[in-house]
Amino acid sequence: MTATNAVLADVLATAKQEIAKVIIGQEKVIESALIAIFTNHHALIEGVPGVAKTLLVRTMAHVLGCEFGRIQFTPDLMPADIIGTHVFSMQKNSFALVKGPIFTTFLLADEINRAPAKTQSALLQAMQERVVSIDRRTQPLPDNFTVFATQNPIEHQGTYPLPEAQLDRFMLKIPMTHPDRDEELNLAQRMLGDNAPEAVLKSGAVRPVITPEVLTDLRRQLAAIRVKEELIGYIVDIVRQTRRHPGVLVGAGPRATQALLLGSRAAAALAGRDFVTPDDIKGLAVPVLGHRILLRPEYEIEGLAIEEVIEQILQEVTVPR
Repeated sequence: MTATNAVLADVLATAKQEIAKVIIGQEKVIESALIAIFTNHHALIEGVPGVAKTLLVRTMAHVLGCEFGRIQFTPDLMPADIIGTHVFSMQKNSFALVKGPIFTTFLLADEINRAPAKTQSALLQAMQERVVSIDRRTQPLPDNFTVFATQNPIEHQGTYPLPEAQLDRFMLKIPMTHPDRDEELNLAQRMLGDNAPEAVLKSGAVRPVITPEVLTDLRRQLAAIRVKEELIGYIVDIVRQTRRHPGVLVGAGPRATQALLLGSRAAAALAGRDFVTPDDIKGLAVPVLGHRILLRPEYEIEGLAIEEVIEQILQEVTVPR
């Protein structure tokens, strides 16, 4: 491993350790979120209330030295409430820009599916181009701008399905489940003392590992992670197979190929390697492809799950040797 790769691996390992001081368990979730951040992409976090989705993003922002912002999506939220608007100042006799909460580094879009499509679409330009347009003027967002959107998988009353174009902008869909008994017992015991997760984060015991400038530089270092030519072909074949499976109505597009390729590099760095393996790719198949695939209704009625389809595809595509 080169010195550059060693620095990246060390930062990722240290960041995981610091985040784990606050977030109990959820190691796979933390790794997936770091993959989204270090590849300069966005993530959709799905979980029931109370599993620390907001706390996770707040903690990561603190550990990586970045700003944190939160928007609670509601049915009456308007695009201007997110991006901001120009307000006339009587004192200056001119219009001044009042920036919305989207002007941050790590943005938590809480319960994003509660807002109508018009408001959800206000995020599309920001997620793709990292700029927003306010009164026909383009305003830049931070280079490290990252959206973590959350949604409740069991409560659908008063919600709106996310447009397919917006879903495709999320590199990963990260399921956040309840902790196991030992982890929940640990949490309960910590709540009785001074080391409750929220208190630990506020106490200063969790230290920032890097700055936004260093994060931008480390992101470039992922280019040094080697991906063999046959593994690139393996990724392409997996994505193309989602379009041929008999149970799939709409398969994944080329953006999924890019996400698998970049994500596998970050997964290799998290594992302390400077090369990608087939297991890196397989481990990201469900998070990257699951929200990009639509099943045929007749197969859904029969109880076929998207995870089963992806597993079948991984078995069908030949693994390079």
